[in-house]
Amino acid sequence: RDLEPGKPLVVDDKWDSFPGKLSKLEPGDYYIQALLDHDIYASDHNRGVGNFYSQVHHIHWTGMTAKEDKSTKEKPVTLELILNQVIPEKPYPESDWVKKLVIYSPRLSLFHGREVLSHASVSLPASYYDQPTRRYPVIYVISGFGGTYHSMARRYLKQPTPPEEGQAEFIRVLLDGQCKWGHHVYADSATNGPRGASLVQEMIPEVDRRYRTVAARTARFVTGHSSGGWSCLWLQVNYPDTFGGAWSTSPDSVDFRDYQQVNLYAEPPPSLYYDEEGELRPVARRGTEPWLWYEPFGRMDDCIGRGGQLKSFEAVFSPADEFGLPQLLWDRKTGVVDRRVLGGWRNYDINVLIERRWKHLEPKLKGNIHIAMGDLDTFYLDGAVVQIRKTLEKLKSDADIEMLEGKNHGNVRTPALMKKYHRQMSEQFFRDHPEHRPQE
Repeated sequence: RDLEPGKPLVVDDKWDSFPGKLSKLEPGDYYIQALLDHDIYASDHNRGVGNFYSQVHHIHWTGMTAKEDKSTKEKPVTLELILNQVIPEKPYPESDWVKKLVIYSPRLSLFHGREVLSHASVSLPASYYDQPTRRYPVIYVISGFGGTYHSMARRYLKQPTPPEEGQAEFIRVLLDGQCKWGHHVYADSATNGPRGASLVQEMIPEVDRRYRTVAARTARFVTGHSSGGWSCLWLQVNYPDTFGGAWSTSPDSVDFRDYQQVNLYAEPPPSLYYDEEGELRPVARRGTEPWLWYEPFGRMDDCIGRGGQLKSFEAVFSPADEFGLPQLLWDRKTGVVDRRVLGGWRNYDINVLIERRWKHLEPKLKGNIHIAMGDLDTFYLDGAVVQIRKTLEKLKSDADIEMLEGKNHGNVRTPALMKKYHRQMSEQFFRDHPEHRPQE
């Protein structure tokens, strides 16, 4: 704020800082850099194309304040951090087998009042060029938090290995969910705009127009891990006429009765920071041992300002305030959940939506929900999957939900599981489109 040409900017304890105030910084040698963040696409300001930044400066910090040092009669030196460098766009790793897809989004542009482009990578199957009249089913692959369509594309630079006998070849559309607040999870929201509508009504028709797809719900599948795992379930439940099945691994909280071990609906409203015994609540663990806690993790997110995991959730689930910013779910001093804001979050509780719409969804979700979750999930996301499994069992759904013993957030996607998912997609596609089954 109040940045003007030629005017020094005083950095003091009034500024947001983490883990503590600047005056508490221990004396020593430090490196300092300035960055002016105005990018709208990247969740990490260090990746924001066009952001301005300075050289890195070495300083020896003595713990002095901005006042005159009476012992030496020397005044503190003003440090010049010149914003004379620009973060460039990284070259896209395109090949014959993976293509960059960028489209103008009228819906997002109208919402944000500026031009907004939607980005994706498209991976082509091994026979795409050899069989120029053949059409293919499509898998929409959504990255986890922090993933990018650039990084996903690197896995597909070479010609894919032909499928095993009896399995289908797929076009893959690689989506990343990137936005300045974090991961927009392809949900329409008050802060991020109509992300789901943009995907379904703009991106998917363009994929079908540019590439030889089988443009049918029964030939269009969606999968993802972590935030991508939540995204694919959200899309399947909200757009069951667009997608013919969701294969999710380690999804973010799909039931807010277990929001990483916190029942957000509890009475009285719970604190995210402290449990009923007044102990700090963990937000992550290694094995069974907690190693990260809500309170410092939330303060770090707030200091960064945008792009952190918890801020990302608020940007999707919370109503907007009078300035268009996401309303805060919890009191930043006590951690207590704000009931008024939680009312908006309830609309994004996937388990609630399934129960509420089951009469309409039941025939469209038959055979189309697949979830794999480790029972030692690093971020305590397993409890919510247990809750949704109970709901779907009560509704007599045929959902395929696996709790994998001893697996955590990072190792749940085993080669065997991925092979199983690919086989299920193939079988489902050939069942509904026998005309595309390879001739024996």
